[in-house]
Amino acid sequence: MQTTLSRRGQLVLAAEIRKRRNFKEGDRFVWLDDGEIIKLIPIPKDPIAALQGRGKGENLLAKLMDERRKDREREQ
Repeated sequence: MQTTLSRRGQLVLAAEIRKRRNFKEGDRFVWLDDGEIIKLIPIPKDPIAALQGRGKGENLLAKLMDERRKDREREQ
């Protein structure tokens, strides 16, 4: 899929992508430019709810407790 930049600096998001991802009018996006690649990231309507379950299987409680133990050791 290709698109062309308009005179006003606008790009069109292909209908196939809009339908597949269920993007609607008014949805918001963030552009990330790392100097080589430009990424278009959709912003969830409820960012907190979108994070729910993201850390599953990461053993975050054990990692937190390990970091706290290291902090206590440094303080002594």
